[in-house]
This record gives sequence, C-alpha cells and structure tokens, in this order.
Amino acid sequence: MEYLETDHVRPSADGESVIYLDQSLLPGMEEWKKCSEIREMYDAIKRLEVRGAPCIGIFAGYCMAVRAALLAKKEGNAAGLLSELKKEAEYLNSSRPTAVNLSYVIGLMISRAENALAGDGSISPKNLSELLMKEAERVHLEDIDMCAKIAENGLSLIEDGYGILTHCNAGPLATSRLGTALGPILLGKSRGMEFHVYADETRPLLQGARLTSYELSKAGVDVTLICDNMAASIMKQGRIQACFVGCDRVAANGDTANKIGTLGVAVMAKHFGIPFYVLGPKSSIDISCGSGADIVIEERSPEEVKLGYFSKPSAPGSVRCYNPSFDVTDHELITAIITDGGILRPPFHQSIGSLFNE
Repeated sequence: MEYLETDHVRPSADGESVIYLDQSLLPGMEEWKKCSEIREMYDAIKRLEVRGAPCIGIFAGYCMAVRAALLAKKEGNAAGLLSELKKEAEYLNSSRPTAVNLSYVIGLMISRAENALAGDGSISPKNLSELLMKEAERVHLEDIDMCAKIAENGLSLIEDGYGILTHCNAGPLATSRLGTALGPILLGKSRGMEFHVYADETRPLLQGARLTSYELSKAGVDVTLICDNMAASIMKQGRIQACFVGCDRVAANGDTANKIGTLGVAVMAKHFGIPFYVLGPKSSIDISCGSGADIVIEERSPEEVKLGYFSKPSAPGSVRCYNPSFDVTDHELITAIITDGGILRPPFHQSIGSLFNE
C-alpha cells in the first residue's frame, strides 16, 4: 500500500521483513530497523522498540504476514504453514500480556488463515501468505480510520485554549497517524485551535518526555514537560481543564489498564473536579474481561527503575525495586471513554454493552 510506506511500522517491499522506527532510541536518535525472525519480532515488542497498544497490534499483523511469507518457502502445503504459524503466534503473544491489541490482531490473523484453509483446502502456501499480508494492511488502514474518529470525538469535549494533562504516550508513534490520546490535540491544532499541554515525564522509561513532548513539539503544539509528581500542583493552580490518557485494555465494567501512574492522575483529577478521559479504539475493550482485577499486569526489570536513562545508578544495587508496567484505573474515576464507536459514559457496563450489541 503506497500511502503506508512512510509509516513508522510497515512491511518491506518484498514482504519478507517488517520495518519499524525504534522508539526506545527517541528522541536522541531516529533509527529504522528490520526484523524477519520471530525472536527478533518478540524482542522488538519486549524491549519497547515497538510500543503502544494499537501500534503493537499493527506490528503483530505484519509480523504474522511476514512469517507466513517466509514459511511458505519451506512448507509444502498451507496446513503445514498454519501449524507452524500458530506456534510462532503463541510465542509472539507472550511478549506483552497486558495490551489486548496484540492478542486481538494475532487471533484475527490466525482466524483469517483458518477460514481461508477451510474454504479452500487446496490454497497454496504462497497465496495464503499473500492473503495474510492483505489482512495486515487492512488492520493498519482500520487503525488510521479509528484514530481519526477518536480524534473527532475527543475534540468535541475540549475548547480552544484548554490546558490538557497527558500521561505516557498515545500519539502517532503508539498507533498509526493521529494517535488516540493525542489525536484530538493534533486535530485541533491542524484546525487552528491552541492548547497548552502538560506532559507527565512518565517514569521509569520516560515515554512522556521522550515521545509525547517530541511528537507535540514537532507538531507545533505548546507543550510543557513536568515530572510525574508535579501534576497535582499544576491541577491545583487551575492550569488543567482536561486529562487525556490512552489505554492498553478496558474491562467490561470500564476499569482501564494504562501506563503505571495513570491511576494517580485519575485520583487527583477526581479530587480537583477535572474531567478524566480515556481514549482508545473499540478493539482495546475486552468484554471477556469482567473487571480490572482480571487484567494481567506486566512486571518489568527492576534495573529500569535504578538505571533507566541515568548515566549512573540512582539507588544502591542491593535495593529491591517494584516495577509494574501498568496500573488499573477504576471506572468510578473515569469521566468518559472515547472510542471510534462513540463516547462511552457511566454506567460503563451499559454503554460498553450497547457498543458491542449494536
């Protein structure tokens, strides 16, 4: 797809590797990488070189298509290809357990292959791999469309001149084009609106500092970077009129998993009477997950806390660290969940149920 060739995740021209911008090196270095082997794909997600729930989903789709293309050269029939692809899919899915888009897209790709095989038992491995590449491109294009709808819906809730607090990164880098949480801001800016965004740095991996401030400043948005522990003070001063955050998984009752620290932002926003909005695609809602208690929270290496982006350790080597990658924001703290399917408001079990029963 020619108009996808500038995106930060895309297939190579021969369809035998996935090209991506390594987000772990930003903003100091913009380095493009290629991966073809399943272990490389797993590592790209695990090391946060590719991150952001929707972006991980897009990447996973292309990974499955690329692996199918390479397996097609080894497997004599489509059934054998699918058998091997399922093993690799299970491995790739284990790279990040919290982001639902990863499992959703992998499941979609495997289901597409199974349906194709059931419909035409004589389909060749090559034709099956080509079909999966088209499916991955469809997922990518669907995300672009979803982000545009989320941006429009979110923009309807804010006004010119608003102060907006963000946490972590849910912009174009984490998705496809406009992003989710940053989508309304970027769309409004393109229409002549002005906002002042306060971006939490988002410890310990500084996605807000490295990525959100990078994206917003490149777009000409007025952005101020703050340490995570400054958010309450900024709210108390009346500088914030809305909080925008992304999501990695939304439970059926509206509980939401997002980057660690999101819960604290929501609690503070509730205290100061500031609207707290969660923005994400319908695909991030997991209706099989009853509540936040059912969401598996990934724990990462303690070294990220003590070393991270510091030139020297920030604590003695013997000190234990607790490093969950996400936390769960209770639905009672959320003003609205903004999706491509509309703006969902409390009671969320009803509005989410209605969204999936349309």
